[in-house]
Amino acid sequence: MTIATLDDLDRRILNILQTDASHTNAELAALVHVSAPTCLRRVKQLTDSGVIERQVAIVAPDKVGSRLSAIVEITLDVQAAERMEEFENLAAREAAVLQCYRVSPGPDFVLVVQVADMPAYHALAHRLFTSYANVRNVKAYFSTHRSKFDTRVDV
Repeated sequence: MTIATLDDLDRRILNILQTDASHTNAELAALVHVSAPTCLRRVKQLTDSGVIERQVAIVAPDKVGSRLSAIVEITLDVQAAERMEEFENLAAREAAVLQCYRVSPGPDFVLVVQVADMPAYHALAHRLFTSYANVRNVKAYFSTHRSKFDTRVDV
């Protein structure tokens, strides 16, 4: 994996898009002080190179009925590569799993989960942890208050 070489213009574009990707190309060009064709070309290069993975809308979970956030630590019984991939694939198929990380040391995985309520969490836990024979330990932390949430990467 190569690290992209970013100049000042790329960084300005990325900082604005990370704050609000709904700007038109003309608006974005004016904000970064370049012509619209130059701006469009740079955004395309950043996208084609994989620096910009995708552009999405960030939804307020509580406004759509997903009020329970959990950070879940998972330790597998067997850590062979194929068993790790098997669990990753299972977690990736679950819509409620927003993020899945392999971590070290400590548990094998940390999941960020967003569900409607505790019964929905229990159903998810049954599908992912109870029914899956290779899960040895589950430790869940339930959010009582979100003091910061951001998707920005410092560029």
